[in-house]
Amino acid sequence: MHRSPSKASSPASHRSNYRSAGSVDDLTQANVQAIQHLEHEASRVRGPMDRFADHVSSFCGSAAFFWVHVVWFAGWIAFNLQPGPRAFDPYPFTFLTLVVSLEAIFLSTFILISQNHAARISERRNQLDLQINLLTEQENTKMLQLLERIGHAVGVVDDKDPSLQVLEQAMRPDKLAEQIDRAASDGA
Repeated sequence: MHRSPSKASSPASHRSNYRSAGSVDDLTQANVQAIQHLEHEASRVRGPMDRFADHVSSFCGSAAFFWVHVVWFAGWIAFNLQPGPRAFDPYPFTFLTLVVSLEAIFLSTFILISQNHAARISERRNQLDLQINLLTEQENTKMLQLLERIGHAVGVVDDKDPSLQVLEQAMRPDKLAEQIDRAASDGA
């Protein structure tokens, strides 16, 4: 079922839903709508070949696909094992092998197209997740700095906790990536 986008699904509407959230349920509903909007936009830009490959891949992963092949192979083999001139592909079923090989080539191509599309969506989600995580880290750093200023203003100071001073520093993604790369190369 395809719904046309309404004002409730526009990006501006999602922003206003976040601002007017009166409960956790309202906020999670705004999140669900925002993700649905992103998913709709990602599926809207798919080409006809991507959609066809997704349908083929979906059918290939179904029980119906399995049973169609069981019936097809059993019928083919049973028909061609009967004696007489009606058999068009006698044992060892060379033509069946050719047909199945061609089918495997085409199906693997469709499955790869579908997987490439899924990988692009996954990469986009990973980028979104990374950006949200970085923003959250920046917000947390600012909150710690603000809390420290509030603590100083009201006379509550905890200068004995060295980890607090470290956590108040802004995280640098490029430095973290370098540390991950060094750890990966040291472990290899």
